[in-house]
Amino acid sequence: MTPFIPDVATPTGGLVKRAAPEPQPDVFGKALDAAGAALGSADAAEENFSSGTGSLQTAIYERARADVMLAVATAAAQRAAQALQTILTMQV
Repeated sequence: MTPFIPDVATPTGGLVKRAAPEPQPDVFGKALDAAGAALGSADAAEENFSSGTGSLQTAIYERARADVMLAVATAAAQRAAQALQTILTMQV
């Protein structure tokens, strides 16, 4: 993940030159794989609990972790769609 570096004023009032961050290859694909793995882990923990080999605590923890990951992914998708919509409605 690339850290967000906000623009700040320098004491001299000049602009600070920053090097552009190098693009990370396949970041989106890795994020989707991580979300899929979290959902798979939650399903496996629930299956283990229902078959009597896992604990309820593990099943609840894995499901909560997957739910948080889905909430973050949904919020990010909504923000990206909103930003794209804003750009597309700009007058040139």
